[in-house]
Amino acid sequence: MKILLLGGRGQLGFELQRSLVFLGKVLAPDRYLLDLTKKEIVEASLKKINPDLIVNAAAWTDVNAAEENEIIARRLNTDLSRQIAEYAFTNNTKVIHYSTDYVYPGGGTEPWDENSPTGPLNVYGQTKLEGDQAIQQSGCKHLIFRTSWVYSASGNNFMNKIITLAKSKKELDVVADQFGAPTTVRLIAQLTALSIKTELKTGLYNLSSRGETSWYNFAKDILALALQTGESFKLDPRNINPIVTSQFSTPARRPLNSRLTISKLEKALNIELPVWSSELHLTFHEYMKHNLFKL
Repeated sequence: MKILLLGGRGQLGFELQRSLVFLGKVLAPDRYLLDLTKKEIVEASLKKINPDLIVNAAAWTDVNAAEENEIIARRLNTDLSRQIAEYAFTNNTKVIHYSTDYVYPGGGTEPWDENSPTGPLNVYGQTKLEGDQAIQQSGCKHLIFRTSWVYSASGNNFMNKIITLAKSKKELDVVADQFGAPTTVRLIAQLTALSIKTELKTGLYNLSSRGETSWYNFAKDILALALQTGESFKLDPRNINPIVTSQFSTPARRPLNSRLTISKLEKALNIELPVWSSELHLTFHEYMKHNLFKL
């Protein structure tokens, strides 16, 4: 099987390369070989590569910057998804695509399921939703995984930011009224591979760890793990201050409720997804093994 992986240099793409390599020949061209912002280049590459499976991990993920860069965000999050889906339908190719909890309205406390009404609060969420819809409406065989609070042992993500800030800050304000389930790229990549091997039925699936936490409690747990290593930090856990979203001004509005139901995916794969806290421990130890900070 020939697998075309888009976004292979991102934190999710990197992990996908490790998981998909046992399932077929993985082609993951970087932006210099395949400029995803150019429709004609993508079209030519699809024809040349002629993949059996397209795994689309490419996206504009800078939520705040999307507010001022809507054209490029829409190209990568919406138009690229539509282009891939139309090619896949015509050529009987399957698409695996990654979406986000930001497509939901973000209110209340009940978890969102795959049939919940959508209502993005920002450009990022809106363009991702339009990408989902383009794939669904194309008629191609597809899997869409909606994830939440994605992070890994490397790259630009919440865990790494907290560790970095803890080395230089004596006090830190973290939002305490946004709730979700931190989800590792390792888990997403593993479930992607499992879905391919088991020929998971076409459709939309929420994909996250079990349980829930707030950004504030997530930050405290990260720092608690870091302190156990004996590394020197300026930040005392008691000086992580809980604040509400209205106190933290950003260009893009954020959902307060990013909880997702995962029962559909668990039932389809006959598995039970891990709790987010156990995934944090694994990911933190991977962080240390990669020598991203010295003990």
